[in-house]
Amino acid sequence: MIPQLVIFDMDGTLTESKSVADTEMVELLRALLQKTTVAVISGGAMARFEEQLLVSFLGDTSHFENLYLATLNGGILYSHKGVAWEKIYEEVLSDDEKQKIADAFKKTFEETGFKPEATIYGMLIEDRGGQVTFSGLGSEAPLEIKKMWDPDRAKRTILVEELKKHLPEFEVRMGGTTSIDISHKGIDKAYGVEKLSEHLSISISEMLFIGDALYPGGNDEAAKRTGIETREVIGPEDTKKIIKELLKS
Repeated sequence: MIPQLVIFDMDGTLTESKSVADTEMVELLRALLQKTTVAVISGGAMARFEEQLLVSFLGDTSHFENLYLATLNGGILYSHKGVAWEKIYEEVLSDDEKQKIADAFKKTFEETGFKPEATIYGMLIEDRGGQVTFSGLGSEAPLEIKKMWDPDRAKRTILVEELKKHLPEFEVRMGGTTSIDISHKGIDKAYGVEKLSEHLSISISEMLFIGDALYPGGNDEAAKRTGIETREVIGPEDTKKIIKELLKS
């Protein structure tokens, strides 16, 4: 039986990191939206969802009443109302909190001896409103070089452990292939799952979460705390197989 809500991670699950969803994935999502409610949860801001996912729908918003977007790892939840996306709720970092996070990055770089790469694509540290995100090669780095920067997560593990010492009241976690996300304590994918359950009045036992980073320390792992059923994938092609299974159920 198909779950009442299917939740997807984006990077590495629906799309390659910072890449656009392909035609087959969009057609599968369209078919799934006709059968059940779908949500996408990721560390990116709304602009990233538009660039990587929504653009591939080519303006066709059919069945978007069944689609929910949880940006910033669940810090903001959007639903589609007629012709536009509207916020259901939003968590925001204050200016003082953002400054404290900036200071923590400066101390962490000094204490660990971390030096940014000579070439940075986009922003090294990005203010996303409810979340501050560090990207090791910059926010707009090409996928092919991102995959080589920290494949075993060793570089980011050192930074994360040091940042946690300076920011005990914040959520500090690895995301994607080169990033570290910082937000209010408790704002993670478990929070996003619980808020979706609350807003949609759907029991977590009636949901399925699909992601590529459910491993210890991964940015999808938090979702498991809710008790939600999970399926781990190794990329978009794996995800397509699961959607096809769901469509047959």
